[in-house]
This record gives sequence, structure tokens and C-alpha cells, in this order.
Amino acid sequence: MIELSRVGKVFRNGMVETTALADLDLTIHAGDFVAVMGPSGCGKSTLLALLGLIERPTSGRYVLNGEDVSATPERIAAMRRRDLVGMIFQQYNLIDELTVAQNIELALRYRSLPEAERRTRVDEAMDRVAIAHRAKHYPGQLSGGQQQRAAIARAIVGQPKLILADEPTGNLDSASGTQIVDILKGLNAQGATLIMATHSQMQADQARHVVHMLDGRIVSAVAKAR
Repeated sequence: MIELSRVGKVFRNGMVETTALADLDLTIHAGDFVAVMGPSGCGKSTLLALLGLIERPTSGRYVLNGEDVSATPERIAAMRRRDLVGMIFQQYNLIDELTVAQNIELALRYRSLPEAERRTRVDEAMDRVAIAHRAKHYPGQLSGGQQQRAAIARAIVGQPKLILADEPTGNLDSASGTQIVDILKGLNAQGATLIMATHSQMQADQARHVVHMLDGRIVSAVAKAR
């Protein structure tokens, strides 16, 4: 599903260069559940942004689903994101002026789907994360855990093959965090490839593979015993 070969990412601001990722080699197979760990600033979020085609590598090669997407044009990258990737963020990124159902449906707006099918997919996504009873509520009327459930529903409504979760429980209490990880594990069990950045060893223990990062590099990648 994913193959990184000597991938690097450098951010430039005028005369200043910051190396966010350096010489990454990583292979992730379809259906894997991978936890990415490391201290703040180690490159976890940059790695997920690169995997989600939000950022492009400065060097190296990135193959996604059999296609080299290292330098693909933005128009094509946007299509691949739409068709293959679902992203979940720590800050939820819901639109305050839209209801839960409208926020979720927004992810389908750029697909050629009839309105009835869009509504069916939204209903199915809400049911999968147990948020349907809040369909007509606005984000400000929800708890943190409910907002993250809505954000997950938005990420999966397009039926992505790859789910990228960047600290998805970072703003939640432990009970809500456990529920969110259980939802993600369920999606992985149904076939989605799941990559989750986390500071929590407890949550990383749920994954089948754990990647440790430091200073923009992968320092270990461990496959856990089944």
C-alpha cells in the first residue's frame, strides 16, 4: 500500500531551512495498523501530511497504492486524497456553521454522486461511529468525544483505503480516547489501512506495528507478535 524510499522533507522560509524528515524508508502493507510514536517535533505530523498528499517530499520516492506520487501534480494529488485517504486530526476541524450531517457530507461534495447516495453514505458513516443521534446538532453542542466521532465519520464517508489519524485522542479524556481507538480498530478490522500518530504507549500497544521517530528520522520499526 505504502512504500517510502529515502524520503526527506525540508521546509524553506527565506534563507532558513528546516529538515522535518530525513532519509525515511518505510513499507506499510494494505490492512496494517501502524502506530507512529515520538516526542513533539519529531516529524510525526509531517509524515502523516506527506502520506496524505498534503505535503510532498523534497527528496526520495513515495509509492501509494502502486503509484509513484512523489511529484504528482496537485490536481492529481487532490483526486488521490479524495479517492484513497481519510484524515482525522486532533483539533477535529469541523465547520461550526454546519450540522454534524452537513460536515460529514462535505467530504462527498466533489464526487459525482446522486444526493440520495450521499445521504445514505452519511447515514451509514454516522451509524458506524454511533453519532447519528446528533446528526442535526452543531459542533459547539457536542462533547469532545462526539466531535471526534463526527470527524471520523467525515473521514470514512468516502470509504477510503487509508486512514491517517494524527493524535486523534489528544484532546480527549481517557475513556473517550479509548472509545475512539476502539472505533479506529474496528475500521481497520474491516479492511482499512490505519496509521495513527500518538504519544500514548497504551494506544500504540493496540497496533500491530510501532514506528518510533526522533529528529525527523525513523529510529525503529517493530512488528509486534500476534
